[in-house]
Amino acid sequence: MPRWVLHIDMDAFYASCEQLTRPTLKGRPVLVAGVSGRGVVAGASYEARKYGARSAMPTHRAARLVGPQAVLVAPRRPVYSAASRRVFEIIARHADVVEQLSIDEAFLEHASLADATVNTITAFANELRAEIKKETGLPSSIGAGSGKQYAKIGSGLAKPDGVFVIPHDEQLEILHPLPVSELWGVGPVTGAKLSAAGIATIGDLAALSEKEVEIALGGVVGKQLWQLARGIDDRPVAPRAESKQVSSEHTYPTDLITPEEVDAALRRAAGDSHRRLLADGRGARTVTVKLKMADFHIESRSATLPYATDDLDTLVATAFKLVRYPEEVGPIRLVGVSYSGLEESLQDVLFPELDQAIVKPPRISSEYESGVSDHAGGPPVEVVAEAAPQAGQWQATQDVFHPDYGHGWVQGAGKGWVTVRFETRATGPGRIKSLRSDDPLLTPADPLDSLAWDDWLGC
Repeated sequence: MPRWVLHIDMDAFYASCEQLTRPTLKGRPVLVAGVSGRGVVAGASYEARKYGARSAMPTHRAARLVGPQAVLVAPRRPVYSAASRRVFEIIARHADVVEQLSIDEAFLEHASLADATVNTITAFANELRAEIKKETGLPSSIGAGSGKQYAKIGSGLAKPDGVFVIPHDEQLEILHPLPVSELWGVGPVTGAKLSAAGIATIGDLAALSEKEVEIALGGVVGKQLWQLARGIDDRPVAPRAESKQVSSEHTYPTDLITPEEVDAALRRAAGDSHRRLLADGRGARTVTVKLKMADFHIESRSATLPYATDDLDTLVATAFKLVRYPEEVGPIRLVGVSYSGLEESLQDVLFPELDQAIVKPPRISSEYESGVSDHAGGPPVEVVAEAAPQAGQWQATQDVFHPDYGHGWVQGAGKGWVTVRFETRATGPGRIKSLRSDDPLLTPADPLDSLAWDDWLGC
């Protein structure tokens, strides 16, 4: 019996959550990236994307593309996690099986939809989107097709805030003109191989013989992509086990022998792991650096922060506290960075620059523990906690509360004054108040209060 797989993707999820809870930001180009201009963009609203800004782009570059109208806000992971939980509670009421891919997307399948018409699938998807919008205020897009690959392509074609169903009998007609990069598993390396073979579209790949695919791409991977290009995707939708860590490592064809080469490799691995961490939707407390030397022995060192974070600068700086160099350990052939101790609850800190400063480790004895295990002996490196926030010190976009005006967020602070926009999801665009920085009635607030979901959050 023909099957229908659906892929739901929340539209510009982080930025949409900010626009939902801070109504003044609706319709404005929002970059969820912190307010310092450092690091990378975690999320960009569609208004910002029109200028070319996107997730994982360096913040300074995205801000330049958008220009002076850009609104930079610090990420508020508790808000995104709560919104995600509510969204997936709604999805679970409408599907037999849900395979959550990240904080804001999932595959779903429902037995009653097997062999349904395109109109039925479209109506089902629109009803689900409408319920999510009604209960949470957040927009979403849904794609549907005969398998995971085609459902995901459909959701991309549906954006923003729409539905795109790929009928079974029109599947190849829709798929084949699309760029081959749309296929799941076509990354930079595979894309380069396909380009070298003159393959630009999904149809070009589908037109090859199996032998030609093996020559161009190799056996297993090439055949999988070829089958997808030909409209064959029978992978099941199944719940995924929650990962305990995210990691990335790279083996280099020529051993690394200089500090500069190791530094570049460390940043590459840390950045790749960070992108996976953002997709996972959680923050990490522990950073581990793994080195494999030319003689194939492995060394691994870990550092645990006193809080969970997804800030790239903090994670990279922590990795640099752990790395060793060829002058100490000899030529290095592999560099890896992993993040573990994953938590949904992230903590904003008052002086993030303290943990973001790169301080390379002092040269240590060659008697340092080493071996073939993934975790070297000895206690983990400790990282000193930051000082607690002091009264009267406010950061831009910080959540605050005043008994006379309610919940709000800091728009600016300096010279003894703080400007606050008092609003939540429930209030609509709020009013601005300028207060003394040391006003005893102005206090830090729980970001979750901006959702104004007291009935749900209290459950």
